[in-house]
Amino acid sequence: MIFDKLKKFYIVFDSPEVDTPPVFANGDVVFGKVVLELTGVCKVDSLKFHARGLAKVRWTESRTAGSSSAYTQTYSDEVEYLNVKEPLLQPDNGEMVVLQAGRHEFPFSFQLPEETLVTSFEGKHGSVRYWVKVKLHRPWATVRKIKKEFTVIQPIDINTPALLAPQAGTKDKMARQWYRNFGQVSITAKIDRKGYTPGEVIPVFAEFDNSSSRPVVPRASINQIQTFIARGTMKQKRSVVAVLCGDAVAPRCRESWQGRAIKIPPVGPSILQCRILRVEYILKVCVDVPGTSKLSLELPLVMGTIPLHPFGSRTSSVSSQYSVNLEWLRLAVPDRPEAPPDYNTVVSDDEAEQNTAPPQGVEEFSGMLERPLQAFVQEFRYRPPPVYSEVSCHCSTCYTGHGATHTHAHAHTHAHAHTREPSKFLSPYIFITGFELYPKEGNGGDRGYLLLLISRFSRLVHMIRSDDQRYKYRNHL
Repeated sequence: MIFDKLKKFYIVFDSPEVDTPPVFANGDVVFGKVVLELTGVCKVDSLKFHARGLAKVRWTESRTAGSSSAYTQTYSDEVEYLNVKEPLLQPDNGEMVVLQAGRHEFPFSFQLPEETLVTSFEGKHGSVRYWVKVKLHRPWATVRKIKKEFTVIQPIDINTPALLAPQAGTKDKMARQWYRNFGQVSITAKIDRKGYTPGEVIPVFAEFDNSSSRPVVPRASINQIQTFIARGTMKQKRSVVAVLCGDAVAPRCRESWQGRAIKIPPVGPSILQCRILRVEYILKVCVDVPGTSKLSLELPLVMGTIPLHPFGSRTSSVSSQYSVNLEWLRLAVPDRPEAPPDYNTVVSDDEAEQNTAPPQGVEEFSGMLERPLQAFVQEFRYRPPPVYSEVSCHCSTCYTGHGATHTHAHAHTHAHAHTREPSKFLSPYIFITGFELYPKEGNGGDRGYLLLLISRFSRLVHMIRSDDQRYKYRNHL
């Protein structure tokens, strides 16, 4: 019989790991193949491939129209995310294809949409499913169908400012029974961030203030909230996925949790982008008060798929990480800069001969104020300028003439840059660099101080040119 000739008919998805079902995300290309194993010659009309992705919700509610009548209201809706059709085997001339006995493989591939998809999900009143269906059409035989689902996970990166922000809240309540008040109970809770991944531990910081006359028991839990929406109506289902219990707080006492740990079990990621279905998580911190309802505080959580980066602390928020990073990047600028080191201690004679540029002429200093000063600073990027005097000397002992040499003993307490050896003050960049990095205060601002330096330097160049020995030394450099 024809029916017996089809031994096996199944779908295989290409997976990078053996015996591990593949997981896809938006924009991925899905590869796979359809396998036919025949025990004899078989005629085939067509082999059709269909890939779909669908979010669907459905539930029913009982309604009453009066005292004696009742009816059931059904709510349903769906959203399509994927719909791809492709013939794997179909002759062009309309004739049938004859397949010999043995194994036959028909590869297929399709790309998932680039826009945001919804993570695969199975809930009580709805689901998000992605599957591939293949139909085999043969003459004088029923249509054989096979269907295989695949998993899609929409990535959620918790390394974003919104999900790394700390969450905190405060709530209080008056404990009472009938018309009798027992006192006030308050809760203050905080967690370091909003985004977590399954398997992580959430440190809970909380304070329970029991001002009532009865003992209270603090608790914390991670809750999953499934929300289904159809025809303007919403239905929710809540479930507890993890619980943390604390010790009872005596009357008129206070209890604190300094990072009590609650571990996240293996749960699905949050679904926040679907129009008809949402999956959300909360951290619920509550207090059981005997004789009255619970006092509860809820902090929102987002279950992501991309964990926290290794360089970020798992117990720090974005603000704290940002401030820590700025601390070591911030440069401390002293109030008064130190004097630069001596020129001879930094630059050797060989380097000075190779790198020291000859001084400019006096006639070239007329346009000094119009040129950028950064070029002068660039010359001493690797060669700091020598020590110079910040106190102007106008004594008659130092300047006895244009060509005089300073060989007398100076009785002043400050040092004179012009009494040093010629190699320490011949370069014009010394003064410009000194002005740029170590400005002197009290000389009418930067411009006044620059004019003063240029005036001093002009006198110095004039003195050097009149002194033949120093002029030759400068040409030697």
